Amino acid sequence: MRSSFRNIKLSSATLLLTLLLTTAAFAAKAQTFTGTVTDAMCGATHMMEGDPAACLRTCVNKGSKYALLVGDKVYTLDSSNPATLEALAKLGAQKATVKGTVDGDTITVSSVAATK
Repeated sequence: MRSSFRNIKLSSATLLLTLLLTTAAFAAKAQTFTGTVTDAMCGATHMMEGDPAACLRTCVNKGSKYALLVGDKVYTLDSSNPATLEALAKLGAQKATVKGTVDGDTITVSSVAATK
């Protein structure tokens, strides 16, 4: 009987620990980043001569993702929301504030706005 009770107690503790770790992993906290909207292929330096915004649009039309240059770091911006993508297109090569969750070098965007 004691052994059975000990096994139940151990199983309950293991389940609780698993739930806590899983919750922490999925509860990624949204952060705010301010930087310049660019594209993932060009990053900090646009490859086409002329207007950086035109280069960005060309690269995105060819499949590159939007990105945000924050200091020396380039974050790829991940979003399938049409309104977010439209806002990023309008803010090409301009300062923007992006809110979202970070995983490595990728920000999953929850909102984007022009920086004043």
